[in-house]
Amino acid sequence: MSAPHLELHGRLTQRAALASVATALFLVGLKAWAAYRTGSVAMLGSLADTGLDLLASIVTLLSVRLAAQPADPEHRFGHGKAEAIAALFQTILIGFSALGIAWRAGSRLANPVAPVEVGLGVGVSLVAVAATLALVAYQRAILRKTASLAIETDQLHYQSDLLLNLSVIAALLLESVGRLSGADPLFGLAIAAYLMVGAVKAARRSLDMLMDREWPDEKRSRLLDLLAAHPHGTGVHAMRTRTAGATDFIQFHVWLDPEMSVRDAHHIVDDLEATVARAFPRAEILVHVDPAGTIDAHDQHFDEEPLADVD
Repeated sequence: MSAPHLELHGRLTQRAALASVATALFLVGLKAWAAYRTGSVAMLGSLADTGLDLLASIVTLLSVRLAAQPADPEHRFGHGKAEAIAALFQTILIGFSALGIAWRAGSRLANPVAPVEVGLGVGVSLVAVAATLALVAYQRAILRKTASLAIETDQLHYQSDLLLNLSVIAALLLESVGRLSGADPLFGLAIAAYLMVGAVKAARRSLDMLMDREWPDEKRSRLLDLLAAHPHGTGVHAMRTRTAGATDFIQFHVWLDPEMSVRDAHHIVDDLEATVARAFPRAEILVHVDPAGTIDAHDQHFDEEPLADVD
């Protein structure tokens, strides 16, 4: 990406992250007051999730700023993995929070205490739903311009908050109106389980990025199909792919006529790189030329056959 594009990308993603931090701060204060007044475990669970949202939003802001920095002599592949490191740290906190909510909910099931000021809890949750909807709409507008992975993940997290706030409303109404004793702590347990599942998924994605996991099969197949359609793509082998932050990395070897001039081979490689770059504009691409038909010991750790022989 060009320097002006990177600057615009960083400015827009930081605005979205700042909006996320501001929304989370507002909701933390509101829900802390409501949890104290109502005594609701479900509201407490929602507060804990919003507190983690605040932490996540702050870390997202810091990681977006760091990831937007260009490569330097100490970080020649850029700073994209800062997002994965921050996300892994967040998952630990989310896991502890889920365990705490589950313990509190279990205690409330053993010693039932009906929530008070139900109308307040419902009203606060409705305000939270409205604020979250506004934030998600703004993030979508930013995503249309940047396609930022960090903001996309943050947006998905806030979309899940809509369900959590609606569950708080349902729990409070079932306890007070439906007279269904135990609904509030049961919803608290459900929120704890939801947080734990989300933490495990986030940890897996973070570790995949940190460990340079290959692209998903569907994305990798798109790349292979693209190269297979190129006149010289049938000699592609030893392919490696990974993602760091918003940047994809693609490496592969290509067979070319050993009698070909360096100039002609250079032109073919340039054309291959340009073809891939059009389909994956945020990718850094590295192509190595091999004499046709040769596969060295290093290549055998990857695709042993050229692309022409791949099903």
